Amino acid sequence: MSRTAHRTKARAAARLAAVQALYQHEMEGTAIPSLLHEFHNHRLGATIEDVEYAEAEVGFFDDLVKGTTARLGEIDRAIEAKLASSWTLGRLDKPMKAILRCGTYELLARNDVPVGAVISEYVDVAHAFHDRRESGFVNGLLDAIARDVRV
Repeated sequence: MSRTAHRTKARAAARLAAVQALYQHEMEGTAIPSLLHEFHNHRLGATIEDVEYAEAEVGFFDDLVKGTTARLGEIDRAIEAKLASSWTLGRLDKPMKAILRCGTYELLARNDVPVGAVISEYVDVAHAFHDRRESGFVNGLLDAIARDVRV
């Protein structure tokens, strides 16, 4: 595997793990340092119940989790601004909120990652939790946010 392909796979694994960590944080209220420790030592690149998790780019994972939680108010406002008037962030299920929050953070803070890559990656993450309709929702919403935050 080429170095670029390995990095792409490691970042994809980091994004999926970050969404899982953010979901766990919202569900259980686990403190971020404890959550990072758990993922570093027990989840990233581990085999759990016969499922082998890919090696994730740890620094990227940490940035996604810490950055998303640090900028949550700004991120939630950006998401809510793009939801239909009859919808609120509270109506979205927790996995969808974690996906949108993480993707929005990456659009806001990670100018080193192209918009198309961010959107494509979180559409892929959405497939792990939802069916096709929801992944289309992720695509449209992140695209709308990108038009505002990436000039």
